[in-house]
Amino acid sequence: MIKREPNMIEDDKFDVESDRFSTVEIPETAHKISTDSWFQAGVVLTSGVNSVFVLGYSGTIMVHLGWIGGVVGLVLATAISLYANMLVAKLHEFRGKRHIRYRDLAAEIYGRKAYYITWALQYVNLFMINIGFLILGASSLKACYVLFVEEVTMKLPYFTAIAGFVCILFAISTPNLSSLRVWLACSTILSFIYIVVASVLAAKDGMNAPPRDYSIHGTTASKIFSIIGASSNLMFAFNTGMVPEIQATLRQPAVENMLKALYFQFTIGVVPMYAITFIGYWAYGASASTYLLSNVSGPVWVKAAANISAFLQSVVALHIFASPAYEYMDTKFKITGGAFELKSLTFRIVARGGYLVISSTVSALLPFLGDFESLTGALSTFPLTFILASHMYLVANKSSLSSLQQSWLWLNVVFFSCMSIAATVAAIRLIVVDSKKYHVFADV
Repeated sequence: MIKREPNMIEDDKFDVESDRFSTVEIPETAHKISTDSWFQAGVVLTSGVNSVFVLGYSGTIMVHLGWIGGVVGLVLATAISLYANMLVAKLHEFRGKRHIRYRDLAAEIYGRKAYYITWALQYVNLFMINIGFLILGASSLKACYVLFVEEVTMKLPYFTAIAGFVCILFAISTPNLSSLRVWLACSTILSFIYIVVASVLAAKDGMNAPPRDYSIHGTTASKIFSIIGASSNLMFAFNTGMVPEIQATLRQPAVENMLKALYFQFTIGVVPMYAITFIGYWAYGASASTYLLSNVSGPVWVKAAANISAFLQSVVALHIFASPAYEYMDTKFKITGGAFELKSLTFRIVARGGYLVISSTVSALLPFLGDFESLTGALSTFPLTFILASHMYLVANKSSLSSLQQSWLWLNVVFFSCMSIAATVAAIRLIVVDSKKYHVFADV
């Protein structure tokens, strides 16, 4: 196992007001680093972008933006997200040392306060993404259940509990990101199954359906809030908020290999997501669901296979996005043993089990998927991926950037700050509206 040596970050050059000359201790990691190929990192990133969330983009993005807004928005979001992630990747070895966590990089550039602020933003981001995976995993299990049971008695919260339990078992048996190798292949196959099934069945429904309604419904005010929320979902769709953590697993040259992984994600990796999003909206128009497999018609066994594939992929994907939290807990308590060594196993049962019990409880309480996507994008994806990335790159490379490049980066900071504020207001409004419509532990 390769470990990073502990070090103290001194920010006597790049500082921020009261943080001048502050220091923050960066702990070594209990997880493996510097072992994986760029292709494995590319598959991890692609698994994220083609996770079970893609089954909802027809309903959470296209329905609120329409054909022109949706297509243009997806293309722009792809390009902007690639650019922002490249900025972060290029800072991985800032000042000649590897920064294996997002908060480590922020501390190197800004100081102590940025370390904790970035940490909070990232963990809010990943926690809410994991809530989304639990909601979708539960929805896929319920969709499979109703295919075979005429009198439905089990409600969504029960399936959320089942999904949470399976995620706990997987988290206990899979120590870290690098140990996902065989599971990444399984995740790719599972994604292929539900994306192909949903796309084919939706296309079949579309060809046999009467003309669809592609108009954007609602009052002027509700349309504006929905468009802002959908724009937040666009950014959520492409970004993990954990580029440094994934980059930490790469062999040298880490920057070059991460750029290759990002190129793979944002070219070949986005094709399946584009396909299912556009086909779903074409087939069902404004009635497209936030879980596309609930729209499609076809053989029961085919739909069941797709739903089970979606559930299993959500388990693997959740583990990817929960790994920074797991890494923190393992490092904090010096858990370095093998997957089934007694001390390590006991700790993972307690720590990871507790984390997922809390996540599952929140998922069951407020199962409003589209709202959580919007709020996640607003509160953390915008700040982490766009605002912070642009400003960090500006601060770290200010002396070598032209005035035009500096102006461009400042424009990104200002624009996405405004978007973040607007999207937060829109997302909170959506949650308030849906909370009035549904009770807690709702069966949606």
